[in-house]
Amino acid sequence: MKPRGYLISILPLLLLSGGFAHSQTAGQNSIAIERAWSRATPAGAKNGAVYGTVINKGNVGDSLVGAATPVGDQVQFHSVAEENGVSRMREMPTVDVRPGAKVTFSPGGMHIMIVGLKEPLKEGQSFPMTMTFEKVGKIDVMVPVAKVGAMQGPAMDSMTHGVGEPMKK
Repeated sequence: MKPRGYLISILPLLLLSGGFAHSQTAGQNSIAIERAWSRATPAGAKNGAVYGTVINKGNVGDSLVGAATPVGDQVQFHSVAEENGVSRMREMPTVDVRPGAKVTFSPGGMHIMIVGLKEPLKEGQSFPMTMTFEKVGKIDVMVPVAKVGAMQGPAMDSMTHGVGEPMKK
């Protein structure tokens, strides 16, 4: 069977097994990334943002210490605080995730900033990002891109990423 025919023949099996649900778990099911998504950016935009939820299902705390994506030069974690009626962004070197806790990155709040976009993020596309945790290591995430100005990610079933398994597309 030709490679293309083989891929077409196993596609239904991948769909049934959750290959498109992005379902992955971290070592010992401790850290999971749920519903990672981004917004489309206008032409010429230098930065983009990624949103989603980090869940620590374990009984030991961990820290998000870094991230990388081929669509930008660097990735930073930002908090947002209101000071004298003005919202201010501050870079955070790490993001702590306590045992049993969730950390949510959302529009208008804490977010993951992609600095130095190499090209605009386009609605309907997706891109890979690797998130690095102090204890569980690296978790690969596929980030779908929603429309410009979206307040929530594209409607996709249970998109969970974890450590220790290959990223599924």
